[in-house]
Amino acid sequence: MKVEFWIIGKTAFPYLEEGMAVYEKRLVHYLPFTISILPDIKHAGNLQPEQLKQKEGELVISRLKKEDLLVLLDERGKQLTSMEFSNFMEQKLQLSSKRLVFLVGGAWGFSEAIYQRADQKLSLSKMTFSHQMVRLFFLEQLYRAMTILRGESYHNE
Repeated sequence: MKVEFWIIGKTAFPYLEEGMAVYEKRLVHYLPFTISILPDIKHAGNLQPEQLKQKEGELVISRLKKEDLLVLLDERGKQLTSMEFSNFMEQKLQLSSKRLVFLVGGAWGFSEAIYQRADQKLSLSKMTFSHQMVRLFFLEQLYRAMTILRGESYHNE
C-alpha cells in the first residue's frame, strides 16, 4: 500500500521544510511514501472560515479515489501511543486498499464533507498544534512507527 501525506499549502518556515525533508528521506526506505502539497485556495483571505474549509474540502475530495483510506489528523481524533500507532500502521498496510492518505487540514480545520468522507481521525495530542507544526510531528511519528515495526532501536520503551 502506498502511504501519502497531504497538506494544504506550503509552509512559510524553512526549519519545518528541513525537518520534513529529513523524515521524508528516511521513510522511503520503509514504504512507498510521498508528500503532496495541495495548492492554497486562491483569494483565501477574502473568504470566511467556513467558505475556506468548504473549498479546501472540495479540493481534497476531487483528488481522492473511492478506494482510498482517508485518515484525518484532527484534534478531536483518537489518541494513540507510538506503539499503538505502529500497530495501527501494521494493520492498515495489510489491507487491500491502494492508498492510505493522511491529511492535515488548513488553519481552520476540515469541512463537514471531509469529516463525512474520512475513514478515521487521529490526534497527535490533547494540545492544539498549528497545522504547520503538525506536519513535522506526524512525519516523525510515522518514521518512529516504521522503526518499531522493523524492530530497530530508534524508539525507547
